Amino acid sequence: MKKYGLIGFPLAHSFSRNYFQSKFLQESITGCSYSNFEIPGIELLAEVLNDPELAGLNVTIPYKRAVIPFLHTVDPVVHQTGACNCIHIQNSQLHGYNTDVTGFEKSLMEKWLPQHRKALILGTGGSSTAAAYVLNKLGIGFLFVSRRSTGLPDHLLYTDLDEKIIRDHTLIINCTPLGMYPEINACPPIPYSFLTPQHYLFDLIYNPPLTLFLQKGKLQGARVKNGADMLRIQAEASWEIWNP
Repeated sequence: MKKYGLIGFPLAHSFSRNYFQSKFLQESITGCSYSNFEIPGIELLAEVLNDPELAGLNVTIPYKRAVIPFLHTVDPVVHQTGACNCIHIQNSQLHGYNTDVTGFEKSLMEKWLPQHRKALILGTGGSSTAAAYVLNKLGIGFLFVSRRSTGLPDHLLYTDLDEKIIRDHTLIINCTPLGMYPEINACPPIPYSFLTPQHYLFDLIYNPPLTLFLQKGKLQGARVKNGADMLRIQAEASWEIWNP
């Protein structure tokens, strides 16, 4: 039996287990299982790894950065982003990858237009580094936005956001968990009234399908997209890493 799974906390929002279980059934893949490992601390990863049949893990909030010290090797994207969301286990060695980058780029470009040349990345966690990596690759300028000051020139506070900044940055990417099930009435505190039909709001959250962030953007006429396609693309990229 080859075992795969997801580590994170909490995992009530996650569709990964259902996705892979459906994949196994639909593609007649036998001898494989996928489980959720909801661990309240990264130090508990050692217990998960005790299973000799474990062949691969996906990693979600809040461990995409915290898991890196446990890895024996990392690919160049993990090295550059400082975040890992996929682990391949071979001969007790943990090899880290970042499939968020692949998923985000392919999903983002479906609704991207040439007018979306400047972006705001909401949040500074592991997913935000994947978004920044892709925007750099595409030549799209960006600023990070967070609740706490970092003192860095490319970082803003939510309270810094005014009409000019919002109008200038027509791509806004939510990399925070705000609005994720079950806290569906939350959203990033940006001035939504300044959004226009020229804007594109991308939310990495996929549960619920239309977060409050996206609802508010849609009311202003903005293009919106959730993280469901990104999940599917990065999940398939993980599978290819686990089964080359």
